[in-house]
Amino acid sequence: MGFTIGGIHERRAGSRRRGRTAGATAVAEYSGLWGWAVAPGARAASGACSCGDTACPAPGAHPLGFAPEVPAGAPFRVAADVWAQVPGASILLPVGRTFDVLDVAEGAGRRALARMERMGLPLGPVTVTPDGRAQFFVAPGAAAGLPGLLYRMGWDDADLDLRALGRGSHITAPPSDLGGLGPVGWLREPVRETAVTPPQARLLLGTLAYICHRW
Repeated sequence: MGFTIGGIHERRAGSRRRGRTAGATAVAEYSGLWGWAVAPGARAASGACSCGDTACPAPGAHPLGFAPEVPAGAPFRVAADVWAQVPGASILLPVGRTFDVLDVAEGAGRRALARMERMGLPLGPVTVTPDGRAQFFVAPGAAAGLPGLLYRMGWDDADLDLRALGRGSHITAPPSDLGGLGPVGWLREPVRETAVTPPQARLLLGTLAYICHRW
């Protein structure tokens, strides 16, 4: 996809570009290695959003409307050029293109992840947020199909702390700060195979629903 780790290391060595490319390095990894588009996002401090809207409904957790996305597969120089225009921007990943997200409470997510690993289920990346959520990357279409999947699995009437995020949503990516609460981290880091082709939601949903119901 026009990107190599070697290219990143070479650019890190240049002191003149070090400050400019600090955020761009992570952005280029997401775009070039994992095939995800990246949107520059607002930041928050003391409850105030950097977008300047005093009534912002999502302080520090939304894209900057004036800033261009870094497209999936973009080379390092594109990421560097975009991020040079928005120093300090948070890294947001558009949902619904390469992946959807199943979002659950962190405790339930950790327990479900451990069980799924023991079962040998296919797993994609999983993030953990400072407000106590675990976000499982799954194949696109999960958000639209979630009600039907829960119905077929017999979980449609259960009170589950489980939701799906799809097209039109964004998630904050590690190591960016989420709304002034702290950095987002990885419970399961991306690897090439499942970053590009995450698992179908139906393969994980039974375990997630069961753990969420008992949590």
